[in-house]
Amino acid sequence: MKDIIIRGLSQNNLKNISLSIPKHKIIVFTGVSGSGKSSIVFDTIAAESARQMNETYPAFVRSRMPKYPKPDVERIENLTASVIVDQSSLGGNARSTVGTITNVYTDLRILFSRIGKPYVGTASYFSFNDPNGMCPVCSGLGKTVELDLNEIIDFDKSWNQGCIKDSTFAPNSWYWKQYVQANLFNLNKPIKEFSEEEYNIFLYGAPKQGGKRINSKIEGIYNKYNQMYVHRDISTIAPTRKEKAKRLTKEVHCHCCQGKRLNKQTLACKINRYSIADLCDMELKDLRNVMYMIKEPSIQSLVENIIASITRMIDIGLPYLHLNRETLSLSGGEGQRLKIVRYMGSSLTNMTYIFDEPSTGLHPHDVQRMNQLLIALRDKGNTVLVVEHDQDVIQIADEVIDVGMYAGKNGGTIVFQGSYQDLLKADTLTGKALSNHVPMKTNYRLSKGELSLDNVSLHNLKNVSLSIPLGIMNVVTGVAGSGKSTLISKLFSKQYKDDVITINQKPIRTTNRSSPASYLGFFDDIRQLLSKKNKVDMGYFSFNSKGACDTCKGKGVIVTELVYMDPTVNRCEACNGKRYSDYALSLSYQGKNIFDILSMSVTEAIVFFSDQKWVSKLAFLEEVGLSYVSLGQPLSTLSGGEIQRIKLAKHLRNKKKIYILDEPTTGLHPSDVEKLLQLFNHLVDNNNTVIIIEHNIDVIKQADYIIDVGPNGGKDGGKIVFTGTPLEMCQVADTLTAKYLKKECKDYI
Repeated sequence: MKDIIIRGLSQNNLKNISLSIPKHKIIVFTGVSGSGKSSIVFDTIAAESARQMNETYPAFVRSRMPKYPKPDVERIENLTASVIVDQSSLGGNARSTVGTITNVYTDLRILFSRIGKPYVGTASYFSFNDPNGMCPVCSGLGKTVELDLNEIIDFDKSWNQGCIKDSTFAPNSWYWKQYVQANLFNLNKPIKEFSEEEYNIFLYGAPKQGGKRINSKIEGIYNKYNQMYVHRDISTIAPTRKEKAKRLTKEVHCHCCQGKRLNKQTLACKINRYSIADLCDMELKDLRNVMYMIKEPSIQSLVENIIASITRMIDIGLPYLHLNRETLSLSGGEGQRLKIVRYMGSSLTNMTYIFDEPSTGLHPHDVQRMNQLLIALRDKGNTVLVVEHDQDVIQIADEVIDVGMYAGKNGGTIVFQGSYQDLLKADTLTGKALSNHVPMKTNYRLSKGELSLDNVSLHNLKNVSLSIPLGIMNVVTGVAGSGKSTLISKLFSKQYKDDVITINQKPIRTTNRSSPASYLGFFDDIRQLLSKKNKVDMGYFSFNSKGACDTCKGKGVIVTELVYMDPTVNRCEACNGKRYSDYALSLSYQGKNIFDILSMSVTEAIVFFSDQKWVSKLAFLEEVGLSYVSLGQPLSTLSGGEIQRIKLAKHLRNKKKIYILDEPTTGLHPSDVEKLLQLFNHLVDNNNTVIIIEHNIDVIKQADYIIDVGPNGGKDGGKIVFTGTPLEMCQVADTLTAKYLKKECKDYI
């Protein structure tokens, strides 16, 4: 089989590189963030493969398919069809579940339509997305929205004291005065002391006589807010009121189906005493055991197919999931593993599978199982390309391609290609980082107090109590699904929300016109500087305002729709993709116009703006390891790990706060993890408390205090299985995390 040949590749920061990639192998691409790995794998190989495949379809079909630009390359040969398994969200909505996304629920519906008793109907009668099967009250969602009266009413206050927390009924407002003038209940009595009659009037309005209220203006607090926020299409509400609607309402299990989504007739149909909803609420391990008990000969092939699909999900480290879990609630790592499972059942061969950091969100215990799936894909006759930083994944590579040496303009070359063992000896950042391990901390900070959670329960956490030390670096560990995020990001952060800064990997809600400069607030400083220097309006330095190119309106490209043909996207010839008008580009500061400045990396900009007071905002970006990012780079192009560090940079000035970080090493090269650890230590030294949810062993080794959650995931997790220092974990703990920490710290035991 001929190698994939690439010649003269200059995509993004790649410097006219050429390389040959062997097929039917596991090829791992390494290098620091921004070095050019993704430019080779995703922007070139994956994009060109998809583009050429799409060209084989009729124009009508192509118009409805994703569009891929031609990469900046002289020649690519011997490509095969590619399958991309990235970290993007599985998407979907409240009707999209693990069962529907993996098609296991489809198979279960067929199973129940064949052998379920009593007989209900065809497979459609077991779908919560079909009128034949869905619950008539919640329309198959399993939940309804109702008012959260505790968010609306302060029961300790009277009407005159402002018992309604919402400004709509603030004292002396129009609505407030209507209730005062009606004189239907005691205005000076706290709500909690109301009689039943007073409380009913307060909530449900003035009494009726002859079918009409005696005072039509007093409809009741409950009725008023129910009409405003529950019995109304939320999509028609203004954005500011949507936020209020979320605060004043809560989702609850549907009282009709008890959250099971289906109607009573469908739920009455069972196999071995289980309804289809019962099976979908089981953890995958339990569901598989139930499937083994079905011995009906006529449907054995279907049962075997269900068991095989469930087994693949268990093998990839997701035994704690259940089929009814909404896809919107899955982490990026969980979503990516479900995508892998999809393809493991495929009989296609000679494909190119492309993975973007498949170890994301995985405990070392689960990485080994994920590796076996990558190996199985290769052994079926496929080529497997992996972009990865995790040493355990790099070790299974048949060949490693290291890109660098550094990021951005200082990257873009192939610095090594060969075996993993040879990489360890190579004079590259990756080779050195993999050979030199971060030492285990032995000098631990002392706690400056503690905050407690007492007898908390949520999801798989049952009656858990915990004390978290203040003023030190805490690391929370445990396998995926053990309850780490529920414990810290939900329960702890909610209880101590006034002191907590939570920094996760969720996308920043912005447009493709947003950038690090605009998000961190120094774009206005740059525009003000140029405005003052050139004595013109600041609007000339914004591509959303006066400075926009007249031809492309600040987009940088011209999109031409061609009915059933693909729309053509061309760089704007007027501004050459720079987004700004000629006049805006003629204005400069120290020889650089606005486009030149936005094209600078953080490192370059720090030098350029060294005399400005706001340069500290740029320094924060450098501190969090984003020195290679350009000031004007669209935030939509950044990875989850980069987004998290952008958020962290925004909060670095704070003191006496509690920082919660969810897997901050995601997307980080091993050489950058040490820099991030220095940043966390700096935060703690500035009188902050840091709580890190993490799988990375180097981060765990540097903790002052470890909280290990487990022992496994799902119903087998949800317990605190160890608390103490890394050294104590190595000496006395018998947990999955301790097992892998001991392997790295043999010299300390």
